[in-house]
Amino acid sequence: MLWVALLPGKTDGTPQHDDLAGLAIWALQYTPRVALVEGAIVMEVAASLSLFGGRDALRERMAREAAELGAGPPAWSGTSLAAIALARAGVHDAGVDQPVAEALDPLPIAALPGIEPHEVTLRQIGCRSLGDLRRLPRGGVSRRFGAGLLHTLDRACGLRPETHAWVTAPETFSARLELMARVEMAPAMLFAARRLLLQMAGWLAARHAGITAFTLRWAHDSMRARDAAASGDLTVRTAEPMRDVEHLTRLLGENLARVRLAAPVAEIMLEALDVRPLAGQSASLIPDPVGEGEALALTLERIAARLGPDRVLRPTLLPDHRPGRMQRWQPALSRPGRRQPSLVKMPAPTFMLAEPLRLAMRGDRPMYQGPLLLLAGPHRIDGGWWHRETTDTGEVSRAVQRDYWVAVSEHCGVLWVYRERHPVDGAVWFLHGAFA
Repeated sequence: MLWVALLPGKTDGTPQHDDLAGLAIWALQYTPRVALVEGAIVMEVAASLSLFGGRDALRERMAREAAELGAGPPAWSGTSLAAIALARAGVHDAGVDQPVAEALDPLPIAALPGIEPHEVTLRQIGCRSLGDLRRLPRGGVSRRFGAGLLHTLDRACGLRPETHAWVTAPETFSARLELMARVEMAPAMLFAARRLLLQMAGWLAARHAGITAFTLRWAHDSMRARDAAASGDLTVRTAEPMRDVEHLTRLLGENLARVRLAAPVAEIMLEALDVRPLAGQSASLIPDPVGEGEALALTLERIAARLGPDRVLRPTLLPDHRPGRMQRWQPALSRPGRRQPSLVKMPAPTFMLAEPLRLAMRGDRPMYQGPLLLLAGPHRIDGGWWHRETTDTGEVSRAVQRDYWVAVSEHCGVLWVYRERHPVDGAVWFLHGAFA
C-alpha cells in the first residue's frame, strides 16, 4: 500500500483552511479510498499511480493543487498513520523509499496521532523521538500507558491492520468559503473561487461526470449600504460537459470582469447546477493526434463570455430536405441538436448561393457563360407547404417544387442548377450552387 496524508493548513504559519470535507471531495478524483483521520486527509493511491503518470507526476500534481487549496504538502508512506506523522513533522520526501519504521524513528513523539495524552510523561523519562519509544520494553510501556499506545505504534509501523471509514461523494455539490479580506472588485473573487472549482472538479471526477452550468454566489458585507442587496450571483454555462479547472477558471474570470459589486464581499459559495455523465477516453498504445474540435469549443466559450452569448454564432443542421433550409445560426453556447441524416441522394455542392440566380435560356436549354450540359438528375425536392413566414407584403409560403441537376459549364466548371416545376413570371431555371 501507498498512503498520502494532507493537513488542512500549511506548516509555515500561514492561516489554515480547515475545510476537511472540501479537501476530501477534491481527493476523490485520485482514489476512492479517502478517509478523515485525526484531522488529516489520508488516501491510498497505490492503484492510481499508472493512471496519473507515475508516483513523481502524481506527487507534483497533488502538491500543486494542495497548495492552491490552502493545504500543506502531501506526505507519503506505507501506512496512513505514518503519513500523518510525517506531514505533522514537515517531512514530505521520506517514507516511500525506506521501511516505515526507519522513516518514523527520527520524528518527535508528538507527530504520531494518539500520543498526545502521554507526551509529557514520555518526555520526562527521556523519550524525545518515536525511535526512543520503540526501543522501550513493550511490557513496561503496556503496563504504564496501556495497550492502546502500542497498538497505535504498531499500526503506524505496519505491524497491525488499519481500518478506515471511506468518504463518499455527495449527490450534489455546494461549497462555501469565507474570504480572508473584504473584496470590492468582482475579478478579485477569482482567486478564492478557484479553490472551490478545484473541489468541484474532484467531485465531478469521482462521479465520472462533467458540468454545463454552475453558479457562484457571494454575500455582501453586513456594513453595506441600505440600497445594496444582501447577496449576488453569477451563473456560468459551457457548451459541452467538462471538468477542466483551467478552462472553467478562465471562463469564470471573463464573466466576473463584467460584474460590478454593490458592496464588499465577505463570503462566496459555488454550486453545481447541470451535471451530466462524461464518458472517459480510452488510451491507445499509439498516441492519437490531438483534435481541434475541443480547443475550438473552448475558444468560442471564452469569446462569448467576453462579447456576449448572442454575438458568437455557429451553424446547426436541421431535419429539412430543402436546400437553404438545412441549417440555421444559433448562439455558440447552446447545445446543438442531434445531427440528422442527409436526405439528398445526389452530390451536394461545395458552395451555395444565398439566393438562387435566374438563368438565361436558349430555347429549352439553360445558359451560364455558355450553354450548360446536364450530367446527373433530376433529383426532385417537393415540400415546405407547412412553412409560412410573415413579411412586409403579407404572409409568404416557403414551399418548393424543384428538380435539381448537376450541370457542367465550359467556363465555370460543375454547377448545381434546378428547374421550377411551376414557374413564376416565366422563370424556369436557376443556379443554386457550385462544386469546388
